[in-house]
Amino acid sequence: MMQEKLMGWNDTIVALATPPGIGAIGVIRLTGERAIEIAAALFPSKNLTQVPTHTLHVGLLKEGNTVLDEVVASVFIAPKSYTGENSVEFSTHGSPFIQQQVIDACIRKGARLAKPGEFTQRAFLNGKLDLTQAEAVADLIASNTKASHKTALNNIRGGFSADLKMLREELIKFSALIELELDFSQEDVAFADRAQLNTLIKQLIQSTQQLLHSFQLGNVIKNGVSIAIIGKPNAGKSTLLNALLNENRAIVSEIAGTTRDTIEEVINIDGILFRLIDTAGIRQHTSDVIEKLGVEKSREKIKSADRIIYLFDAVTESEADVQLQVENFEKENINYFLVANKIDELTESKAREKYSKIENIIFIAAKENKHIQVLKEKMIDAVLSGQVLQENTIITNARHFHALNELNQSLEEIIMGLNENLTGDLLAIDIRKCLYYLGTITGEITNDDQLDFIFSKFCIGK
Repeated sequence: MMQEKLMGWNDTIVALATPPGIGAIGVIRLTGERAIEIAAALFPSKNLTQVPTHTLHVGLLKEGNTVLDEVVASVFIAPKSYTGENSVEFSTHGSPFIQQQVIDACIRKGARLAKPGEFTQRAFLNGKLDLTQAEAVADLIASNTKASHKTALNNIRGGFSADLKMLREELIKFSALIELELDFSQEDVAFADRAQLNTLIKQLIQSTQQLLHSFQLGNVIKNGVSIAIIGKPNAGKSTLLNALLNENRAIVSEIAGTTRDTIEEVINIDGILFRLIDTAGIRQHTSDVIEKLGVEKSREKIKSADRIIYLFDAVTESEADVQLQVENFEKENINYFLVANKIDELTESKAREKYSKIENIIFIAAKENKHIQVLKEKMIDAVLSGQVLQENTIITNARHFHALNELNQSLEEIIMGLNENLTGDLLAIDIRKCLYYLGTITGEITNDDQLDFIFSKFCIGK
């Protein structure tokens, strides 16, 4: 069994489960075969080895004659715990000194300090979670928007796992029939309906591709979108940044070239994170050495950004110059928003008439905060591409995306094999490959090194 192969699997582990630092309380978590025994040795107020599961007990924590703290002890008896093992949580006062004293006392009684993610790793190994659900725990902890929280919570509750289970069960059914054919190969008997298998595989390809397509949205939900605000000096880039943030983050001046370096800020719009980058104004000729360096850094940010906002002065910028800029963006396959600023100085109707030959311009007056909400809505629409955040499964994990790509390729190979009338033994190999890639996602097929890598990215105590 996998459990027997893991180093330290039978150890009782301890760690601080709340963030380090001073606070009202801190929670210290123990799990393992001896968790309740170790906790009881430090908690003389009541015999914790005799209490029911899921009970709370107030009392003093003592090591010998030394009182460590007055705590609440929460007892969870296997298998009814997060890890599936005996577990105890001490809610101590939020002093880092007290917390360390309690952890050290637990270690002296026989526990060892937990590794990052080891509590969730044990939950996975004990069958409390599959690997996709375990990874969603880390995503939930890291979630900082409504959308990322919702996606991670759906995956913890088994949304993604349920989709994979359906794919796996259908493949196993046909795999069993084809394997049965191989046992009766001398009689030339066909148990698996090839036409039905063809229909099924096409349905599975469609489902797999839907999951793959969701990764682009999932990546946006998880990591956010970087948007560089670019344009000529004095176009109002810093003013726009301040308007989007609704605060005075960047220095605003009528002097061209005020922004010498890039300024980066994060804004949450309707559950999507946008990393806004205010860049130095790009002009071809400047004698200011520092400004030149700022312009070069701006060019680097433009290349690395997911999208750019090209902001131009509606009063001074000609239609021909804007059209030339659009052609350059399209030639270089840059995703962009065209934003005409300072329409308050020209009037919106005149600005629209001036640029009537150019499509999809967003007209704003950043200084007056006019149509900033329109720009925000365009940003959301462009990122989501019309997709609605519903309960549908969304892939956010690059490891899952890679495995699903391999699965999709293997399913395509089965279709090719059916079209070429491949024998059952060759089809069985392709189906086994599909089952393998599904198993690597859920953790039914894995290895210790892979598990260590996945769980090492968790925080200690989770």
